[in-house]
Amino acid sequence: MIEKEIRQGGMFLAFLLAGFLGCPVPGAAQGRGPGDPSGWFEARRKALSKVLDKAEVYLKDLYEKRRFRAGSYAFWWSRDGEGLLRWESSTKGKGRVLVRYECASGKRSVVLPGKRLVPGKRPFPTRGRLSPDGRRMLSKKGGNLYFEDRKTGASKALTADGADDGVDYRFLGMGGQGGSAWSGDGRYVLLGRTDSRAVPKRAVLVPGDPSYPKVRYIRFARVGGPIPKVRVGVADVETGKTRWFSLPGGEEDCYIPWVRWSGKGDEVVLERRSRGRDRREFFLADARSGRVTLLYKESDPAWIDSSRRENLGLERLQGGRAFLLLSEKDGWRHAYILRRDGSPPLLLTPGAWDIVERVRVDEAGGWFYFIASPGDAIRRYLYRVRLDGSGKTERITPPGRPGTHTYDIGPGCRWAVHTYSTYDTPPVIDLVSLPDHKRVRVLEDNHVLRKRIGPWIVRPTEFFKIPIEGGVVMDAMMLKPRDFDPTKKYPVLVYVYGEPHLQTVLDAWGAGQALFHRMIADLGYLVVSMDNRGTPGPKGAAWRRAVFGSLGPLSTKEQAQGLEKLGKTRSYVDLSRTAVWGWSGGGSNTLNAMFRRPDLYRVGIAVASKARPRLYNAWFQEIYMRTPKENPRGYARSAPINFAKGLKGDLLIIHGTGETNTHVQITESLVDRLIALGKRFDYMSYPNRNHGLSEGRGTPVHVRLLITRYLLEHLPAGPR
Repeated sequence: MIEKEIRQGGMFLAFLLAGFLGCPVPGAAQGRGPGDPSGWFEARRKALSKVLDKAEVYLKDLYEKRRFRAGSYAFWWSRDGEGLLRWESSTKGKGRVLVRYECASGKRSVVLPGKRLVPGKRPFPTRGRLSPDGRRMLSKKGGNLYFEDRKTGASKALTADGADDGVDYRFLGMGGQGGSAWSGDGRYVLLGRTDSRAVPKRAVLVPGDPSYPKVRYIRFARVGGPIPKVRVGVADVETGKTRWFSLPGGEEDCYIPWVRWSGKGDEVVLERRSRGRDRREFFLADARSGRVTLLYKESDPAWIDSSRRENLGLERLQGGRAFLLLSEKDGWRHAYILRRDGSPPLLLTPGAWDIVERVRVDEAGGWFYFIASPGDAIRRYLYRVRLDGSGKTERITPPGRPGTHTYDIGPGCRWAVHTYSTYDTPPVIDLVSLPDHKRVRVLEDNHVLRKRIGPWIVRPTEFFKIPIEGGVVMDAMMLKPRDFDPTKKYPVLVYVYGEPHLQTVLDAWGAGQALFHRMIADLGYLVVSMDNRGTPGPKGAAWRRAVFGSLGPLSTKEQAQGLEKLGKTRSYVDLSRTAVWGWSGGGSNTLNAMFRRPDLYRVGIAVASKARPRLYNAWFQEIYMRTPKENPRGYARSAPINFAKGLKGDLLIIHGTGETNTHVQITESLVDRLIALGKRFDYMSYPNRNHGLSEGRGTPVHVRLLITRYLLEHLPAGPR
């Protein structure tokens, strides 16, 4: 393996460094022919081939054999919150058995013996689709929704036009803790209707006979164009009739991301967001009368909240008489108690810090549990606060274990399945009691993975902060070669994302393509990642919304400033040998870096990028930039294609031709522009692969091996 070659040194590293630094290669003095009198090119080719052969072994272990994949612990909570339920192989013959482990004692008991699972079938009805009395089951067939009598097998349709092209139905209310599509009395079913008939279609090639390829058409809501119309309603299973709620302002140009039963009678609570996500409203709707009333609303000049789906909607309290809300209305993501009487929301978590995500409400005990990390945006810990607003926020995760802690807390909040990891240490999953956080037993310690990965984690990952102009301080991380010599200078590979979808600097196992980057570092590079303003770290709404209006210019500026600061403060950073690479939004930022700062970045590798954001999807892009009609200057400043003439270094563009996200035509328009400008670049397309470039045998390995080869060929490895 590569680590053995590097550890032993010898001709492997000598050929690599000598060949790529342009020095004489030991043992290559004799000629190899009239075109290569010194044998330099042949020696260089062999050196590269040997490096890539070793890299391929490691990458296959990583992506195909999954030898470095962390183990998990599959379970779900018993209703009483005192036991863990999971499927296990039967000790008697074939099939599986459902077992229960008591949290307090660890006692194992078989709940359902001898269950034979049919491939593709769920062991139990999908949670939330079974009626409260267990008599009826919801299903979807041919685009329409049905309910079935489980005793007689008779079914009845709830919708009729779901087979129409562009019309889709789905059951609602099933997410979260104990959510269901059924009302409490089992009379009504909560459902949604999406009408995309006004959304234009785009052609997609279907893999098959290349002589006569087939084409299918999918609807694509592009920025500035029509988006689907959404409606929410309830179906009465007794009468078969559906009542659609009429929201003030209608169903045009909006999104309804969250719908639940309120917990108070046959009442529904739903969230509506404006097309630009600068406004959100919560409504209460009565299933019997159809009457709709406004519960709460808020707005922001940029966007109201860019957090992911785990923070959507409300948590109901007091049987639906109050709700727990997460909001950034004071500039930080805080928890509030929202009452029906119109009184101001009660702030539970004051202070200049963010909640990262909510975990569970313990209404009986009077606590709200959540994940946060005040003052340390790259790590995650469990906290709790009183639901009545009294007392201070309490940290539950014990001190002395910096890293990422996640929790699945059971009903009753007496027990939690806790997972702890760092960037350098695989996850340990254990059962802990709450609130004392005492370990009861280890469920998965990943000891095999720890043993396998040990030879690779010789030098701990370095986390640090980079201050740049304007008082901005970015979180950053660096991987160094195992034989790092601080007296010498090393080339730098920057891994960038830089957009509002994710952070790359996280002290968690598997973050930021970690295991791939360890291999790159050991080849003789400093691998660096930085989170600029606009990334979704828990640093306040102003940090996250700094990019509003145009994704690209700010991230390019701050990433470049961070890299230059590294060069000034760390003598071993070689700014004459710098590369940048990224995927999706990171691919877009790679293009912007290569085009806007060609004096700084020598090599760029852009994967699945969007060179023209005005051609991207409406759902994502319009949050941060609105529509091209509203913000033409922002789109012009954001688009890498408009700055392509600045390219001077070596650029590799990688894209899948089966993209349904950043369509290949967007990248091909950039390719056309670069050709017209007479720019030298490289382009690799993967046939029929989608955004993750994971389809097809060998694809994940081939992509990373291509990135590795391009880096070695165009940026000299090793110290000087």
